Amino acid sequence: MNKTLITTAVVLAMSALSTQAMARDTINIVGSSTVFPFSTAVAETFGRTTSFKTPKVESTGTGGGMKLFCAGVGVEHPDIANASRRMKASEFEDCQKVGAKEITEVKIGFDGIAIANAKSAKHLDLTLKDLYLALAKDIPNGNGDFVANPNKTWKDVNAALPDTKIEVLGPPPTSGTRDAFNELAMEGGCNSFPELKALKKTDEKKYKAVCQGLREDGAYIEAGENDNLIVQKLVSNPRALGIFGYSYLEQNTDKIQGSKVNGVEPTYETIASAAYPISRALFFYIKNAHVGTIPGIKEFVAEFTSDKAWGPEGYLADKGLISLPDAERASVAASAKALKPMSKPE
Repeated sequence: MNKTLITTAVVLAMSALSTQAMARDTINIVGSSTVFPFSTAVAETFGRTTSFKTPKVESTGTGGGMKLFCAGVGVEHPDIANASRRMKASEFEDCQKVGAKEITEVKIGFDGIAIANAKSAKHLDLTLKDLYLALAKDIPNGNGDFVANPNKTWKDVNAALPDTKIEVLGPPPTSGTRDAFNELAMEGGCNSFPELKALKKTDEKKYKAVCQGLREDGAYIEAGENDNLIVQKLVSNPRALGIFGYSYLEQNTDKIQGSKVNGVEPTYETIASAAYPISRALFFYIKNAHVGTIPGIKEFVAEFTSDKAWGPEGYLADKGLISLPDAERASVAASAKALKPMSKPE
């Protein structure tokens, strides 16, 4: 065999290998640890009941998932991103820059952020103000200035609370749960101080730094994206509190309990009605450019948005998902089926 034929054979072989490497017949999903159990349940049902392969679902955190999702178009990039908050305008722009021009947003339901501890510990009744004063990096000193948070125990925060060290296990900055907790709980508590509420109008950057900045002295412990691990740590350390999605509380009621927040227990009913003050919507996002290239995306979306999955009596309700109202669920399902492109978030 001459050199030309050998070279041609090698090139053809390498081309074949390259084509095989680039081909992908499994849906890749990344993102929120809160949406992870719901997405995994749908993926497993989808793989078991259809001719398509079971989608690969990774818990990367909402922010981490968006970074991967908006890194490009092509089989090396994810097809779907789960999120425990709405996509940010900056993330939408990142997607646009790399060619992911059309993205479909699917709002799947509601979730509450639980502030939980071991069942063997005292059941707490916290306010948003308590949470802010316990976890903020800097707090107002009453004289118009801010000081490093001096509170060491819950009793320092509120005389009605236990004299135990403040020790809270929570999500990292890449987590949508962290974003939602900052916005709903920390800002909610921050706004109980009139001078801080007023600061938002005069210096929004400083307001966010003061209201969303979490302690770095050990009172708040970043525990990663594995919420099940936080549950295990709470059981082994009854003095600690943990922050995670309601679904993990629902699945572990034999081990942990959710604290009241502003006098309201975290339950299916209080989250659905928004009576529980730390409630938020959950989403997933579809990269429309991948539909038709990666097999099964439309069918997976149809499974997720079917009543047997996300309806009030669906199998995701058993996992802790709080369903959308019937009319909104029907509207979202229709938009998802049509792969209606979203507009830039405000």
